[in-house]
Amino acid sequence: MLAEAGADSPFLGYHPEWAPVPFPAVVCVSVNDAIVHGVPDDTRLAPGDLVSADCGRCSAAGRATRPSSFTVGRARPEDARLIATAEEALEAGIAAAVVGNRIGDVAHAIGRVCRAAGYGIPDGFGGHGIGRTMHEDPGVPNEGRPGRGMRLRHGMTLAIEPMLVGGGTDDYYTARDGWTMRTVDGSRAAHAEHTVAITDDGPRILTAL
Repeated sequence: MLAEAGADSPFLGYHPEWAPVPFPAVVCVSVNDAIVHGVPDDTRLAPGDLVSADCGRCSAAGRATRPSSFTVGRARPEDARLIATAEEALEAGIAAAVVGNRIGDVAHAIGRVCRAAGYGIPDGFGGHGIGRTMHEDPGVPNEGRPGRGMRLRHGMTLAIEPMLVGGGTDDYYTARDGWTMRTVDGSRAAHAEHTVAITDDGPRILTAL
């Protein structure tokens, strides 16, 4: 589908400094206790699994990604709440992404929703600038102090992406594949994201369907 649209995957072969090997797949698929960066394999999904699928595209126009979380079959109430909170945190972050605000305002809006619900936020991971390359400055934390950080201006493009840990801890570990981030307590996680343009007319979601 990407090829038919004249695009390709921003993930396949992507190799940031912290990763031991290039990412080996076209999409990230994180299941249950995997927070983000899950490497697809031959694991069979089962009813009740919580899945975060991250798909993106790159072309001459730039990069964009849009992960979302869902369940296989009927959702457990606690999973439905976790996913709904991730989307609520995403909406709050986008609402704060207006000209004149600062990165800290976006981070604070996301973190306030996550913490109020009792969820953990993986330390050191969050959103980022995105455009000609996958990860650009500025970083967009999922928790922070309002009024701090870079001031938002017309024309900036940000990937805003809350990551929530259901068990309430901020701790995680990286699996043997060198990519998949998992919760230390085995609790489930959810991830939501939009690529957003900052404009004088308000935030414009570039990855809306």
